[in-house]
Amino acid sequence: MTFYNRGRRWIAFILTIVIAIAFSGCNPANFKSQGAQTSQLVISVLTDPQTFNYALNQQSPSIFGLTFKGLTSINGKGEIEPELAESWTISADKKRIVFNLRPGLKWSDGKPLTADDVVFTYNDIAFNQEISTDIRDYLKIGVKGTLPKVQKLSDRQVEFILPEPFSPFFSTTTGDASSAIAILPKHALEESVKAKDSDGNPRYMSTWGTDTDPKQIVTNGPYKLESYNPSQRLVFRKNPNYWRKDKQGNSQPYIERVIWQIVESTDTSLLQFRSGGLDLVGATPVSFSLLKKEEKRGKFTIYNGGAAYGQSFITFNLNKGKRNGKPLIDPIKSRWFNTVEFRQAVSYAIDRQTIINNLFRGLGEPQNSPVDVQSKYYLSPKDGLKVYNYEPEKAKKLLLKAGFKYNAQNQLLDGDNNRVRFTLLTNAGSKTAEAMSAQIKQNLSKIGIQVDLSAIAFTVIGEKLHNTLDWECYFGGLIGSGVDPNDGANVWLTEGGLHSFNQAAQVGEEPIEGRVVSSWEKEIADLYIKGAQEFDEAKRKAIYDETQRITQEYLPYIYLVNPLSMAAIRDRIQNVKFSALGAFWNIYELKVDE
Repeated sequence: MTFYNRGRRWIAFILTIVIAIAFSGCNPANFKSQGAQTSQLVISVLTDPQTFNYALNQQSPSIFGLTFKGLTSINGKGEIEPELAESWTISADKKRIVFNLRPGLKWSDGKPLTADDVVFTYNDIAFNQEISTDIRDYLKIGVKGTLPKVQKLSDRQVEFILPEPFSPFFSTTTGDASSAIAILPKHALEESVKAKDSDGNPRYMSTWGTDTDPKQIVTNGPYKLESYNPSQRLVFRKNPNYWRKDKQGNSQPYIERVIWQIVESTDTSLLQFRSGGLDLVGATPVSFSLLKKEEKRGKFTIYNGGAAYGQSFITFNLNKGKRNGKPLIDPIKSRWFNTVEFRQAVSYAIDRQTIINNLFRGLGEPQNSPVDVQSKYYLSPKDGLKVYNYEPEKAKKLLLKAGFKYNAQNQLLDGDNNRVRFTLLTNAGSKTAEAMSAQIKQNLSKIGIQVDLSAIAFTVIGEKLHNTLDWECYFGGLIGSGVDPNDGANVWLTEGGLHSFNQAAQVGEEPIEGRVVSSWEKEIADLYIKGAQEFDEAKRKAIYDETQRITQEYLPYIYLVNPLSMAAIRDRIQNVKFSALGAFWNIYELKVDE
């Protein structure tokens, strides 16, 4: 499940499996006296925030679901609704969209929020080629990746001119903290965009890091930052200038303070929740039975939102490139990883049903697609999606066909007698992620592959994936929300910021020599461009069906299991409208019954 339902599957590369608890309860003892006078909600996450800078974020959960909004937003059903824009008009040729901002919008510091902020966000930050940001990828339109033209018509009107009709356009305006563009304050950030650091890069790239005084962060969402103690907690305070009011004219959100407690493990979160003073904990399949027995006595309710959005997977580093003459990956291992039969054999060797039965207590299903099962664009197995059941003997035959062999100890060797062995990275602190990785290690040992597990911090994995690129295989996940497949653009476009299995060098990074883009990678990218150009739903479905056929044939990601989205929430939290998207998509409506 997600923190404040904010992940669309593709940008926030959560390196914990999606059903690992992205939010939970924590002991609010340190805030007990204040809480007597102030309504508050206490949740927890496993890791510190990566940044306070929206455009530079590659993490989920993040602070941005609470602090920043876009022109539109997504409700609990995955539908797009007005947010900072109260309405919009679309031209007959679908290439001109005009947004009308709500009257009287303000930033958390009281300054007016106008069309100037919208134009600044798009033209000076999102579309600025000197700024390394993933949000740009979602508005690259057509084969040439042309960006829209954005201009001010009046203080409350902004015009977008598209180079061609672009069917996913509105999903890019939702301010989703993972795959869309939230509006940023021109008055607070313009100087940092114009100024250069000693290397000639915009000073914006080092602005609003986590070393910034939280009270200096200017927001437009329901909350603003109040304080941050690394490895301990983040405290959010109600933004008095947030635009929403209820039917009686009362300002929203109702809850004055949200505390994001940073805990070392999901086990700790569960123990703290069961102690009686915590507000919420993810009800994983492992903890579900225990929590169910305590539901009435503990005065909480377990909510079931159905199948969780998002994917869990392992993936191999397929990048054949070099930096400074040195291969990113050992050439011997690179040959294994880039052999399709090798990846298919690994997939056949993973016992997903045992993972579901043992780790998820039967509360899950095998996963086979990058498109959420809830999506109208999902291709089901009965309609032609390739699946990989547990067939270790078939896996061995594929390996032998590809030129691998076995020694007398049943260890897998390549054609040059190199033992097949690689390191699998997983996120430390997530019990479920570590348990699944251990199961995969055990499964692959049965086909002669030795897997060395390395559980390391989220930030370290992120550095390897997006900067140094020195990794072999990792276990991870992508959060989903089922709005539009094009939200996967920056995973599937070959130059995308989250094309992690064959990552191109990003802005400001050392160049990669000799990177090779395979024909199937290019085909997927072309289909995503084509899908964004198509407005006929049946034709779009056919396009995205084909992308799923290709991904399951070539397996850049080896998908694992899809659990249920569940959470235990204290009964004193009112107006909960839980869905597979999470508990807090409507946080502005939540109340605390003290």
